Amino acid sequence: MTTTVPKTPPAESGGSGDSGDSGGLQAGLKSRHLSMIAIGGVIGAGLFVGSGSGIAAAGPGILVSYALVGVLVVLVMRMLGEMAAANPTSGSFSAYADRALGRWAGFTIGWLYWFFWVVVLAVEATAGAKILAGWIPAVPQWGWALIVMIVLTATNLVSVSSYGEFEFWFAGIKVVAIAAFIVLGGLALFGLLPGSDHPASGFSNLTAHGGFLPNGPGAILTGVLMVVFSFMGSEIVTLAAGETADPRAAVTKATNSVIWRIAVFYLGSILVVVSLLRWNDPAILKDGSYVAALSSIGIPHAAQIMNTIVLTSVLSCLNSGLYTASRMAFSLGRRSDAPAAFGQTTGRGVPRAAILASVVFGFVAVAFNYLWPDTVFQFLLNSSGAIALFVWLVICFSQLRMRKIIERESPEKLVVRMWLYPYLTWATIALITFVLGYMLTDTADGGGRDQVVLSTLVAAAVVAFAVIRGRLSGRKAAQDTAPLS
Repeated sequence: MTTTVPKTPPAESGGSGDSGDSGGLQAGLKSRHLSMIAIGGVIGAGLFVGSGSGIAAAGPGILVSYALVGVLVVLVMRMLGEMAAANPTSGSFSAYADRALGRWAGFTIGWLYWFFWVVVLAVEATAGAKILAGWIPAVPQWGWALIVMIVLTATNLVSVSSYGEFEFWFAGIKVVAIAAFIVLGGLALFGLLPGSDHPASGFSNLTAHGGFLPNGPGAILTGVLMVVFSFMGSEIVTLAAGETADPRAAVTKATNSVIWRIAVFYLGSILVVVSLLRWNDPAILKDGSYVAALSSIGIPHAAQIMNTIVLTSVLSCLNSGLYTASRMAFSLGRRSDAPAAFGQTTGRGVPRAAILASVVFGFVAVAFNYLWPDTVFQFLLNSSGAIALFVWLVICFSQLRMRKIIERESPEKLVVRMWLYPYLTWATIALITFVLGYMLTDTADGGGRDQVVLSTLVAAAVVAFAVIRGRLSGRKAAQDTAPLS
């Protein structure tokens, strides 16, 4: 599908050091910031909160579900890394889709991604408020949501380095927590943890209670649907790379390390959980998988410890979500696909208008969550539910076209290459399409079918708007350049 809009959009500036009201983003992120953003993007609150449902559905076979989704994310990140290393930009995959597939594609996926993250802001603000209200009930839950949103908005408005510093410590706490969990759990599995009365069961729980796949092979796919969205956020590092001093090196390092990050943080920690506990232990659903595992090895106050870690993850997700939404809005503004104010920055290189617009929608969504949680807010959730998979599909199709463009125009920039191109790219497209199709079999209220259908309808509406807008712009441009008679 093409439009009559010129193929090359207005250029963005990222990491250029430009400043001023009409300037670009600044290189305010340090290498240590980007390293932790890359790690933190992989470790979402969904890992701590949502893994229990997956274990209950698939048993120990949930490891295969996580491995399948992990492979999918590694392949998508490799493709994105190839494009981002060749051309780092704040618009990331939206900017690449713009050039590879057409203005309509960059416009559509950019706005859908922005929409996804501003809805996430509401979800995470509510989740964090619930924890904080449980600790300090004198402040109502909506008050905590407001406080959290205001604090992190202020952080993002100050400078990109303040965002990076907050995310460095948020992600650092998550990394230390998961590393400690894996070490303590591993010692307990083999009876080496002092003071623990957990039986030295080794890995017997993986097969002792109905086998490795107690609910059959089909449960692996059910598990895939439950865990796929907890991986969303891996791509944030390619947006942030444009605000570093050496974006090409930063992207290369981040995409090359995604394999071990997923293997350690996801597969490693889930392996510990399903090895410490039998998969059908009621505590997994009642208390949460990580709390149940910590309690089983005698860690005191396990629930409060995990609440602290989950709160950190929620704040990290909020911080990154606001940053990501604002940078995508900035990129859209620079390409004339959003109000021009979105593409302007302050003297500190902060896209103030893009941040404020994103957080305003986030505040509205938080209000919907309190006023109409089962109607308006549920619609927002379902209509953004499959966007992660749409983003991954667009990355795949963009990479198929961008590889040829890069090889033709600047082959020396191919410092990161997709493996077995184009075969693995097509295999990834097939796998994502299969997951979307399988989601249609999930007919539960608010389940996979609702998410795919509503997300597709929203995406179709944005595509239609983009095409109509492009044709109108093309006609106007033709009229403006036509000779006067």
